[in-house]
Amino acid sequence: MSPAAKYTTQLQAGLGLVRETIMLLELWRPGMVGQDLLKVALASGAFSTMSARRLRNIIIEAFCPRYLVNGSEPADLLKSLVGLLPKDELRSLFFLFTCRANRILGDFVRQVYWARYEAGAGTVSKEDARGFITSAISNGRTTSRWSESTIIRMSRYLLGACADFGLLGAMKAEARPISTFRITPPVASILAHELHFLGLGDNAVVRSEDWALFGLEADDVIGELKRLSLRGELIVQSAGSVTHVTWKYKSMEDLANGIAQV
Repeated sequence: MSPAAKYTTQLQAGLGLVRETIMLLELWRPGMVGQDLLKVALASGAFSTMSARRLRNIIIEAFCPRYLVNGSEPADLLKSLVGLLPKDELRSLFFLFTCRANRILGDFVRQVYWARYEAGAGTVSKEDARGFITSAISNGRTTSRWSESTIIRMSRYLLGACADFGLLGAMKAEARPISTFRITPPVASILAHELHFLGLGDNAVVRSEDWALFGLEADDVIGELKRLSLRGELIVQSAGSVTHVTWKYKSMEDLANGIAQV
């Protein structure tokens, strides 16, 4: 996810889509592209209450950019974990890949949600989201200048997506309450290994911006890795700014098999 990536309105195609993503992962097979999955989903009857147009938008505009990228590695990984991880942990992984695909959501969480949390605020408001977007427009972060109606709509989508992924609660007046949101050891392990197998060096893994989606800084990440070492999943050595990790698993498939045996 490039820091220079422009903000788009693609999030409007679907917010968290947790239930729908699980259903689509169950239908998806390696090698399928978006149109293949759409045909299978339409024929399955699993989405009979949804219009064909809506289903197409979910698959082509939301599922594909989130999970059918990098050779469909996210979909491949998540499909192997459906049935192994609790729904809340799957949801955290969906959150990760959705933020990668929608830079605006990732930056909103990193810059606004966690700032509000650390300041002791109890809520994130529509005005917080609107202020974030208007500042982004002024700084040239959007592909074009958004209209006022688009700003209002995207503000609502940012808060709604955060609620779908468990960061915020139900809307009350003009704000949503901040929910308890923590990374769990299995999710931390999956993220660390996924970054490693993407080719990042150990120090780069620790400093990846993905951890900030869960409110973690580099020192916090090292603490998470040390907890994983107690589980026997890796060995971590850290001195000053240098971190070295010995990785037990040699592929994400190995890791998924290891999770299945826990």
